[in-house]
Amino acid sequence: MRPPVPPFTRDTAAAKVQAAEDAWNTRDPGRVALAYTEDSVWRNRDVFVTGRAGIVAFLTAKWERELDYALRKSLWAFDEDRIAVRFQYECHDASGQWWRSYGNELWEFDDQGLMRRREASINDLRIDESERRLFGPRPAGDRTEIPLR
Repeated sequence: MRPPVPPFTRDTAAAKVQAAEDAWNTRDPGRVALAYTEDSVWRNRDVFVTGRAGIVAFLTAKWERELDYALRKSLWAFDEDRIAVRFQYECHDASGQWWRSYGNELWEFDDQGLMRRREASINDLRIDESERRLFGPRPAGDRTEIPLR
């Protein structure tokens, strides 16, 4: 079981979103994958991933390319077993070019609180290092909303 579990309330959905943000900011593919069902299906941009082993492989490759990755997620909407999230993350590539990525995710959970489906649409914006605003995980207690731009 991976609480909170459906049906979600505003508070439990927000807690689920924050738990996901915290896990992804560890950049530990094995830890992140434990939040998903064994047969979870993903669409991440134009890549389709199935199962925990696929998730671990995908995230391992992602964080080998996306260096100094820092993420913020924000609850957009929720229903019984679904949550919609908007997010932004920043990272740089091997050449030192910084990027800010904007996206939306649709999540669906099983009755144990594991995510069985994740669909992510993401756009990337080249930024200068001086434009960065995400420097690692959120400080404790910070629930600042992420800006549109």
